[in-house]
Amino acid sequence: MKELDGRIALITGAASGMGRASALLMAQEGATVVVADLNIEGAQAVVSEIEAAGNSAIAVAMDVTDVSRIQAVIDDIDRQFGKLDIVYANAGTPGATGHEVSIEQYDFSIGVNMTGSYFVAQQSIPLLQKSEHTGSILFTASTAGLVGSGLSPLYSLAKGGVVMYAKALALSLAPKIRVNVICPGPIDTPMLPQFWSRETTENLDQRLNNWVENDIPLGRRGRPEEIANAALFLASDRASFITGVALPVDGGFVAK
Repeated sequence: MKELDGRIALITGAASGMGRASALLMAQEGATVVVADLNIEGAQAVVSEIEAAGNSAIAVAMDVTDVSRIQAVIDDIDRQFGKLDIVYANAGTPGATGHEVSIEQYDFSIGVNMTGSYFVAQQSIPLLQKSEHTGSILFTASTAGLVGSGLSPLYSLAKGGVVMYAKALALSLAPKIRVNVICPGPIDTPMLPQFWSRETTENLDQRLNNWVENDIPLGRRGRPEEIANAALFLASDRASFITGVALPVDGGFVAK
């Protein structure tokens, strides 16, 4: 029997990177995955991959800064499936770096990284409560939500908010729904180089390699599949006694 047989999972930011890897793995383990992303063509491509492997998924367009659209997606899941078992609020953006941040940049980063996560979870709770299983809410935060990021204080603000929201939500929703957070370190996704967007293209790879060599005890970047493995574990019954946890998946970065 597969880990997530018969379960319905909603994953935001699922067209690429960690969200895509998590969608593929959860579908492989028996879930029907709602692949949600602002990039609907990318989401449809992920669904095609899932279906080609003989598994089940649907693609939906979702802007996590649009609460009415979040609610519409949840309503559609309710009509089609009558329940929801897993919500993985993974959508995020690196946002602006440094201290010279405009109000527009601030609103965008907080809107995607923190407010979007809040409302994806909030709007999902009534449907998660219909699950015959213990419902599971997951968030993608960051090691920057556990320790300060001098590179992007705004990102630390947003992701730290996600961590504390998840802990509070875990207390308020127990025992019916478990709530946990994954805090990635440097993961090899298209988003990672954007944290050094002020550097020239020629310097980006070297800057990343130097950081990994100096600051990551395991000496390499993580892979999206390693985040997906953590997401599968936390969403599954193997983590049935785990809630309110912010799990670093970071090669040892925050242990230093």
